[in-house]
Amino acid sequence: MVERTVEIDASPESVWELLTNPAEANRWMGLSAEFDLRPGGAYRVEVLSGSVARGEFVEIDPPHRLVYTFGWEGGVSEVPPGSSTVEFELIPNGGGTIVQFRHYDLPTPDSVARHGHGWDHYLGRLAVAAAEGDPGVDPWIAGPIR
Repeated sequence: MVERTVEIDASPESVWELLTNPAEANRWMGLSAEFDLRPGGAYRVEVLSGSVARGEFVEIDPPHRLVYTFGWEGGVSEVPPGSSTVEFELIPNGGGTIVQFRHYDLPTPDSVARHGHGWDHYLGRLAVAAAEGDPGVDPWIAGPIR
């Protein structure tokens, strides 16, 4: 399981918007996003060119809790669409937010490590987008992943 806690200098409502509005989500992660924000609705993000994450929304409690299933299209990953689960808990903290993040049901230690590396990158970009507005061009889109 990947577990992270991130303090963000923005309100839970601002963070929620970045997690659930496709146009806002693309500021911190991915090339394109399509969300049908309802339980059972589709979650789909082209994270990098040709790398598409897909699942469905499970729990939507604005601006406190967001849960969706997650996996990769195209059969190139050991994590197929909808086979793992991502959770965001948004906890008010003064004028900011504590984000408690979990990604579980990953099948192997290697998949946990790879997804942990990815989430570290994108949660950092989420924090900058929420607090400062522009995290800049994603270096993973601009060049090879490091």
